[in-house]
Amino acid sequence: MSQATLQNTWYDRTLVISVMLLVALGLIMVTSSSLYYAENSINGKTNYFVIRHLIYMLIAAVGVAIVLTQPVIRWQQYGPYLLVLGLCLLVLVLFAGRTVNGSKRWIALGPLTFQVSEAIKLIVVVYLAGYLVRRTDELQTQIKGFAKPLMVLALITGLLLLEPDFGASVVILATSLAMLFLGGARLWQFIGLSAAVGVILGLIAVSQPYRLERLMTFLDPWADPFGSGYQLTQSLIAFGRGSIFGQGLGNSLQKLSYLPEAHTDFIFAVLAEELGLIGVVLVLSLFFVFFYRAMKIGRQALLQQRPYAGYLAYGIGFWLTFQALINMGVTSGALPTKGLTLPFVSYGGNSLIICSVAVAILLRIDYESKLVEQGCLTAEMSETAEGEAK
Repeated sequence: MSQATLQNTWYDRTLVISVMLLVALGLIMVTSSSLYYAENSINGKTNYFVIRHLIYMLIAAVGVAIVLTQPVIRWQQYGPYLLVLGLCLLVLVLFAGRTVNGSKRWIALGPLTFQVSEAIKLIVVVYLAGYLVRRTDELQTQIKGFAKPLMVLALITGLLLLEPDFGASVVILATSLAMLFLGGARLWQFIGLSAAVGVILGLIAVSQPYRLERLMTFLDPWADPFGSGYQLTQSLIAFGRGSIFGQGLGNSLQKLSYLPEAHTDFIFAVLAEELGLIGVVLVLSLFFVFFYRAMKIGRQALLQQRPYAGYLAYGIGFWLTFQALINMGVTSGALPTKGLTLPFVSYGGNSLIICSVAVAILLRIDYESKLVEQGCLTAEMSETAEGEAK
């Protein structure tokens, strides 16, 4: 293949541009939303969060470069091992994890921390895509084919709730249900399971006083604007101040110690205040483009009889888009408060790195699809699969 052909086929430009715009917008908003907080809480180190975010971006870039060199078949082969590793880490964090705001979600790695719940989202998608390929007939014809992955998901969800991390549990379950449906699960199974999951999550939501309080606050945050409804009311004030064109970059008042978690989970509210409806529509549009391209990449792989790559692309697209919609729904008051980052935008190294790796997998799937179109990869894929299987 000529060098010119390679340059024209090696990545999905639209996907890359949409993600890069989100990452760039994230850096701008992290800078804007964190300067005041850092100056007043980190001994005057105004650029503390900005510098760390840049370091995480560099680590993410290295991770992307590595993942882009790895054949998709490798994820399929090591999916079960990654699942076992993920389960072990979920258990480890309960005993040796660092507690922040009442939750044990982080494992200390020197000056850095590793959030297991972020990695387990990708691990579940990688594993489930492999299961759908291995058990397609069983999934479509027997109830046990549908029940087996549910036992794994139940174990993962149980461990996440012990941290507790209700938001990650919701994202994983919703993504898994979407993948099972696309994998050929019968409609009655999908509807029945979705209803059961909804009931179980509802019971879990009201089982703890703080979760019930969040739910009641979501319904009427102004009933206690200086107590349980404080964070949401401040977020809604930010949206209201933003209007159509926003207050201007850097001119948010809510980030000045009024809105908690302004540079992490509630960064979208600061964006809405500073960039207005225009900025909100821009972010929504970029995530729509991301979702569309992910679905297109997945469909192309399935049409080429590469089911694992197809299911993997679908899973990544559903996961990141669904998490983004939850975050935007929470900050705008459309959904109960959950501790979830806005992918690519919020401050948070683990989220940025894992999301970047997921995008790199999408790009690799697309790259291999284009090589298959040109008849350059079929033999290579077969040799890779057979050689590594031995």
